[in-house]
Amino acid sequence: MELLRHDMRALFEQLGLPGDPDAVERFIVAHRPVPSDIRLSEAAFWSPGQASFLRDEIQEDAEWAEIIDELDSALRARQDGPH
Repeated sequence: MELLRHDMRALFEQLGLPGDPDAVERFIVAHRPVPSDIRLSEAAFWSPGQASFLRDEIQEDAEWAEIIDELDSALRARQDGPH
């Protein structure tokens, strides 16, 4: 039986995005903060397929839900200042 890894790299790759740590950080910095009144899957920067995947995994509390929650938190955090 193959064990699937469900980390941020794997999530980004599942979404069809580069999963290396620098690319993930750039994505998060470029798209945050997501307003609190918008569900993560409804953010304008997702493709329809990506949005559907995120929405379905959260609604079903599926195997990706925990790492999607981590991404959600990271995208809602405000940047502390210029880096």
